[in-house]
Amino acid sequence: MMSLRASISSTATFARRCFSVNVPACTAVSDPIQGLFVEKIREYGDKKAAGEGKMVDATAATEAELQNELDKVAKAYGGGAGIDMAAFPELSFEDPAMDPINVSA
Repeated sequence: MMSLRASISSTATFARRCFSVNVPACTAVSDPIQGLFVEKIREYGDKKAAGEGKMVDATAATEAELQNELDKVAKAYGGGAGIDMAAFPELSFEDPAMDPINVSA
């Protein structure tokens, strides 16, 4: 069995290792590049929330190009005016007409 002294020693070593690895992640940003990255990520998140589902920082030309590409895809895969390409298609399966099998003959 493990003695109490060895148990405390191994627990202290384990705790020291955990804190030495995790403490830098919990502290404030000390690297200026990392700080800029985090700032840009937060800024993008704010713009995305304000955009209400649209593209962030999109110009009219970008939105027109996106719509053009979506129209091309819709045309290639059977879409068109008045067809919702985002909706799941309605499938209908009909049993084919089969001739009866005469087993008695």
